[in-house]
Amino acid sequence: MAAGYFQESYYKPITHITYCYLKLERNRTEIVIQIMAFYNLPLFPLNVVVCPKGIMNLRIFEPRYLDMTKTCLRENTCFGIVAVLPERKADMTNHLPFASVGTLVDILDADVSKEDLIMISCQGSNRIKVNGFTIQEDGLIIGEVSNINNDLQIPIPDDLKKVSENLKRLIESLPEQGISERDIPIMKPYEYEDATWVSNRWVELLDIPLIDKQRLMQIDSPIVRLELINDAIN
Repeated sequence: MAAGYFQESYYKPITHITYCYLKLERNRTEIVIQIMAFYNLPLFPLNVVVCPKGIMNLRIFEPRYLDMTKTCLRENTCFGIVAVLPERKADMTNHLPFASVGTLVDILDADVSKEDLIMISCQGSNRIKVNGFTIQEDGLIIGEVSNINNDLQIPIPDDLKKVSENLKRLIESLPEQGISERDIPIMKPYEYEDATWVSNRWVELLDIPLIDKQRLMQIDSPIVRLELINDAIN
């Protein structure tokens, strides 16, 4: 595959005015305009949910994704991971065969020693909203996406600190279960005091249906996400 989809204009943001409205405040009228920047991004649909700061190890062997990965490594660019949901639960309102919210990921490390196989370790950066997509001749999906602001660091309320303590015990027990450090989808530093970090790590580790992981990942409030996780593990 040629690297055409990474041409200079590919990542150039396209500004869209999404809506405007009148704001009345103390006899003063303001026109408020919300502006969003859309950009094109190669998408990798998978049966997983990756959250910001989450780690994912991938074996890349399909030609379209091999070419995508090689281009990302050469150009120091990113790609997006979106969850493939059951057909009846996919986001058909936007005519998407996958979840409309995914995660932008950076490649941290790559093994390119084999011609037809690349092993990569990547990390979630921030959530993205997929507004549309096209499919290249080689089958690679190019999404029109916009960034979703990452959750702020929020201290964990006292009544939810047990959720963090349980996560710490779980992480510390993984090596004892024969799980190597490379296979643990978590990178140090461990931010056990941050509701966003703790809730995102639970989303990745919980043994629940993919659709439920996706719903948790899409929640804007880390406290609400943590409360739902607390209900799930207790």
